Amino acid sequence: MTTPMDAGKWPPSYPPRTPPPPKRPVEPPRPDPKGTAGDAVATRARLRARIANRRAGNWTYDTAPWASSSSPSKAGDDVLARLRAWGYHLSDDHPVVALTARMVRAAVADGGRRASVHLADEEEGRQVVVLVLSHRPDPTAGDAEPDDGGLLQELAVLGAGSCGTETDRDGGGRRRWALVAL
Repeated sequence: MTTPMDAGKWPPSYPPRTPPPPKRPVEPPRPDPKGTAGDAVATRARLRARIANRRAGNWTYDTAPWASSSSPSKAGDDVLARLRAWGYHLSDDHPVVALTARMVRAAVADGGRRASVHLADEEEGRQVVVLVLSHRPDPTAGDAEPDDGGLLQELAVLGAGSCGTETDRDGGGRRRWALVAL
């Protein structure tokens, strides 16, 4: 019960209005370091630390008919320029140029909208990985999947220490990669 004497102490907005607490973003579940999820998290952390110390580069090329004739040679030149910027002393006819151009030609033949080239150097030794992606929405549509066995043999002849190919069934297209010694 308030008396007329108490009425003067309290402002008319009593009880005081406080702003609502700030909304926090939803946090993903924290990893369980002791369970099986912890093993996967630890593996990803080790891989991330290993990749974080590498130099890398990437480029995207148009695969339209008017641009597809120049894209492979431009890709080889871009990779060579990046490797030279990293301090590798390579000649203009180094196998990495021919390997990159050949993989980009194969990506253009897939019929995707674009092709991307990714380059990373290895910590141990003088090696680089060249990865070429053909961004085709559905690589299994239409004709049967092209055989890359001949391409892999060509890459080995051109100087790839190791090479491979895989198709992403989720719509990412086809990946071709080669490990090249410098």
